[in-house]
Amino acid sequence: MSRNLTRRASAEFAGTALLVAAVVGSGIAAARLSPGDVGLQLLENAIATAFALGALILVFGPVSGAHLNPVVSAVDWWLGRRAGTGLTVPDLVAYTAAQVTGAVAGSVLANLMFDLPAVTWSHTERTGANLWLAEIVATAGLVVLVFALARSGRTATAPAAVGAYIGAAYWFTSSTSFANPAVTIGRAFTDTFAGIAPTSVPGFVAAQLVGGLVGVAALAAWYPHAGDVAGDVLVPHLAEETEAR
Repeated sequence: MSRNLTRRASAEFAGTALLVAAVVGSGIAAARLSPGDVGLQLLENAIATAFALGALILVFGPVSGAHLNPVVSAVDWWLGRRAGTGLTVPDLVAYTAAQVTGAVAGSVLANLMFDLPAVTWSHTERTGANLWLAEIVATAGLVVLVFALARSGRTATAPAAVGAYIGAAYWFTSSTSFANPAVTIGRAFTDTFAGIAPTSVPGFVAAQLVGGLVGVAALAAWYPHAGDVAGDVLVPHLAEETEAR
């Protein structure tokens, strides 16, 4: 692995870890601060996640693009492969591995910060056609959003726009919008408010992959040249030589 790819993959690892730590940690805090009020707990969890996601895109976007999501990375590779603008296959493998391991690390970190065992498998079953449909919708919307921003030259708004979308999708989807295979896997490692039972993970991940395909189809109709700017998703990253100055 080249030094540049190592640097970018480490940013994806850290960014995804901190994202999951924010999701899980705010869920634990919400459950402790607002016991018995699930609606308020979800609101607190959604707000913290949306703000954290926006901040993380600002921090890690210039390094790796701040994909923080294997579906986004896979679509970036697929759309940019002909123009040579997106991730290469080695990039995609490194990004995905970093995102998944980072998500697990983030869940462990949140557990430890709240004085819980490092790993407790979740017992929260999340399964059913309605939840899978919600994940398809949430993931497709996310994919269309990030590539539409890049194609229309509005990547500067990505931190606010993506954070706002995920925060809203907590409420307009029945699944509370995981929309991310890495985050889904990471959340299986905590038996807290944000957890998902390991047996429910495959269904969610499959739905998210389908959502990615739906997003690609939508982009083909609405933004047929989105692949030309795949290198700008979510945020254009700086060249290594620029970083070294």
